[in-house]
Amino acid sequence: MPRRPARGRRRAALAAALLALTGCSTGPSLENQNAVTAPPGDSHRLTVGSAGFTESDLLAQMYALLLKKAGYQTDLITVSNRELYEPALESGQIDVVAEYAATFADWLNAKENGAEAEPVGSPDPARTLRALRRLAAPRGLTVLRPGRAVDQNAFAVSASFAREHRLKTLSDLGRTKRKVRLAAGDECVQRPYCAPGLKKVYGIELTGVDPKGVGTTQAKKAVQSGQDQLVLTTTTDATLAEFSLVLLKDDKRLQNADYVVPVVNRARAGGPRVARALDALSRVLTTRDLASLNQQVDSWRRLPEDVARTYLERKGLL
Repeated sequence: MPRRPARGRRRAALAAALLALTGCSTGPSLENQNAVTAPPGDSHRLTVGSAGFTESDLLAQMYALLLKKAGYQTDLITVSNRELYEPALESGQIDVVAEYAATFADWLNAKENGAEAEPVGSPDPARTLRALRRLAAPRGLTVLRPGRAVDQNAFAVSASFAREHRLKTLSDLGRTKRKVRLAAGDECVQRPYCAPGLKKVYGIELTGVDPKGVGTTQAKKAVQSGQDQLVLTTTTDATLAEFSLVLLKDDKRLQNADYVVPVVNRARAGGPRVARALDALSRVLTTRDLASLNQQVDSWRRLPEDVARTYLERKGLL
C-alpha cells in the first residue's frame, strides 16, 4: 500500500515534465545527425510510454515487466496525444512505446512531408515496415521486430446473419449482392479503406453509413438488432461475442498492415538487450491473445498490470 502513492507521484512528475518540455522541443534527431550515426545507447533506467487506452496500457505494462526482467529500472507514463509523445520519444523523455506499423509510418510521413503526402503504409507488412524504418531512423528512432498481433480496422456482422448467408469473408458478403447498412464513423463515407474500399475491392453495396462510431456499443447494438447489417470495428475488439457478432475476414487485404511494433529511442534504448527483451513478446503475442487481454481489462475489470503479468508468466517469459 505505501508504495503505490509514491509511484503515482513519480509518474505525475514525469508527465508534468514531459508536457512542459515537449511544448518547446521536437527532438534533436533532425538537427543533429550524430543522433543517427552514434552507437545505440543502453540506459539503465527506461521510461515506457502508453497512449492511454486499454491495449496500449497492456503493451506498456508487458514491455516494462520484460525490461525489468532484463535488468532495467522502468517507469511508465501515459501521454494520449501522439503529437506529444512522438517528439518525447525522439528527445529521449520516453524511451519505448508500442506503435502500429502502417499508422505510425503514415503519421511520420505526414510530419515530414506534409498532411497531403501520399500514404506510405500499405497492406503489405514488409513494404510498410521498410517505409516506417526509413522515416524513423533520421529521427533517432529504432523500429524493432514487429509482432504477430495486428490491430487494424475490421468489419463484423451478426452471427445469425453470417450463418444465414454463409459468410466468412468480405468477399462472401460482396458475392451475395445484398445491400447492407454500415454502422461506423461519419468519416467512413470518404475513407478509402472504409465505404469506398468495400465497394471497390469487394463489390459490397452499402445503402448508407449509420454514424454511430467505430466499434461503439451503440454501433454493435444496431447490428445485433438488425437495424444495420455491418459494423466497423477492430481486429482486437474484445466484446464482439457479447453482441453475438463475428468478424468477416479481410481476404483481399483492404486494410493496412497495422502490426504491433516496439519503437525505441536509439540513443537510450537502441542496444541488443532491449531488442532481445521485447522480441520475446513479439514472437508469441497474437491478435487473438491481444483481444483476450483487452477483454480481461474492459469486460472483467482486471488491472492491466495484473493481466500483463499473468500472460507473460503463462507464456514462460517471466
